[in-house]
Amino acid sequence: MGYPSVVSGIRSPRRLRHAAVAVIMAMLAASPVLAQDETKVVEYVGSVELTPWKGVAGTEVAITGSGFDPGTEVEIVWNSVEGSWLLEGAAQEEFVGREFEPTATPMSSATVEADGSFEAAFEAPVDYGFSHDVTVESDGQLLNKAGFRLEPTLTVTPSSGPVGTPINVRMEGIGWGYLENSWQLTYDNQYTGVLTSVTSDGVAVATIPATGGVGPHRIRIIHGAFTVPYLNGQQSPRPDRVDYTFDFEVTPGDAVMPLPAASQALPVEPAQVPADGDGPAVWADVASGPVGTPLTISGRGFEPGQEVSLAWTSVVGNRISGSGWEEVSRDVGVVPVSDDGTIELAWAIPDDLGGPHRLIVETDGAPMAETSVTITPSLVSSEVVQGPFGEMAQIVLKGVGWTETANIYTLVYDNVFLGYSCGFNSQGDVTINMPLTGAPGWHFVDLYPGIYKGEDMGGVQNFRTPQLTFEDDHPGERLPAFRLAFEVTPSALATGGGDEATLSID
Repeated sequence: MGYPSVVSGIRSPRRLRHAAVAVIMAMLAASPVLAQDETKVVEYVGSVELTPWKGVAGTEVAITGSGFDPGTEVEIVWNSVEGSWLLEGAAQEEFVGREFEPTATPMSSATVEADGSFEAAFEAPVDYGFSHDVTVESDGQLLNKAGFRLEPTLTVTPSSGPVGTPINVRMEGIGWGYLENSWQLTYDNQYTGVLTSVTSDGVAVATIPATGGVGPHRIRIIHGAFTVPYLNGQQSPRPDRVDYTFDFEVTPGDAVMPLPAASQALPVEPAQVPADGDGPAVWADVASGPVGTPLTISGRGFEPGQEVSLAWTSVVGNRISGSGWEEVSRDVGVVPVSDDGTIELAWAIPDDLGGPHRLIVETDGAPMAETSVTITPSLVSSEVVQGPFGEMAQIVLKGVGWTETANIYTLVYDNVFLGYSCGFNSQGDVTINMPLTGAPGWHFVDLYPGIYKGEDMGGVQNFRTPQLTFEDDHPGERLPAFRLAFEVTPSALATGGGDEATLSID
């Protein structure tokens, strides 16, 4: 099995100060407290208690209250946030962090008894972890509240299998604040990548391959806001952030091979013909696809008998030289207009940067109509590698993007993060040369999207690191990950500078 190829949409974060909330679940004494807008004083009514005051998603929670007005209809509300990633710039090319907006979800209701008490119950939802206010409200007015601590959980499936087996990791209850987000995965005490859950309500889902020799291998989830795991969390200001571990047993048997390269790319997305309207129009039958995807360019509303020119735009430059970047165009060709005012040209997506590109129809240098085609990344290797230790292998990607959320791919070797590559300066072409290492047998290379640079909430640094949760929580573009396999053969050491071998997943 390989990676899923679709990433959920464009979501973003903005820097936001997270107020530290004590995880105390107890009866709240009646006292004047400032409301959330800090402009109105709320007189708490009665007192409330949660039993239990902490637990995992799905926990049945009882809420009891006393000292309320008899006959009052009260509503039990779960308070949380909704997260998003933030992007800026004309092409949404700048990563500027994450933001979280307050949410309130009714969970249960009750009628206050003659003695001023009430009882209700609700099930703790799947949500961001750690502290949540559970408010008691009537007609939209806050009467009182208590706190519930939503505990993180880790699920790993399966528990065993031969080398290459996809291991599915699911963590629920990741927090949204600085000291509660950004959990790191390690495999046999080697750093693999980061788990995020900004747009997935505290849920992080990742898939890694089983690697290493026959026997047990330890997967560990550790908090670490500064890119890598923080190893003595029990001595930190937040000792409640415990580690989560799982042991996977690599068993004898044939290695589980990745999917073919073409199956790991995003599917080609067809485009729709634009609705009738005034003036010329142009479109392609493909909205997005990898380099080399055949497409047909069509148009209507042009003057019969004339010739029109087609131009393809791209971004040229880099973030290193200091000269910046600019949009440039190149000629695609000249197309005659038919007697009915239409044009048609068979073409293919060119070798270029990933992301959207404008396709412009011009007459005498003047633009008449335009459309857009998006290039998605692809793995262009075609052969499975088998070679001795030390032999050089070459991995080639096409269509890597240029924005801060799309211009790098990170490389993980047998679940160990090795480094990253950039495709901006090379117009989407990424070529990685790497020696084959490890014991004889099958080894696995994973290429994950990541965030190159930008701004983020204070204290969080998730840049230039494998984002294992790319499918559900990557900011910006829809991007695939790629998995490759190769076999180190039991032969003499290869000498340096040997022939390059092409890696693939075919």
